[in-house]
Amino acid sequence: MPPANQQIADHAFLKGMYQDDYYPDHVVDRGKEILLRLCERIEAERPSSLAELYVLTHAATEEFNELEAEFGAAGSEIETVAREVIAEDFWFVASAYGFTDADVEELIATRDW
Repeated sequence: MPPANQQIADHAFLKGMYQDDYYPDHVVDRGKEILLRLCERIEAERPSSLAELYVLTHAATEEFNELEAEFGAAGSEIETVAREVIAEDFWFVASAYGFTDADVEELIATRDW
């Protein structure tokens, strides 16, 4: 099911990674799926605070971390450029859902358990 937020539906996620041959499209596609699932969770759970949003984004960040092995197997990695592209899209998602004061570093942090 596509996101209800039109701004999200129209967004080209991970564009910078798709434009760079270093990142295999089939693995970048998995990253895009993570971001779309994050949007679906935001729409379903409707977080009312940054703390609630960060719980969702931290889970998505962990999913990206799990993709590292797939990037490695394909001769690539999630390095500085990829992290910046991913972080920009996390911030885009947060702002599209009204969390314009979200901290980018906190959006892409992993949970402290």
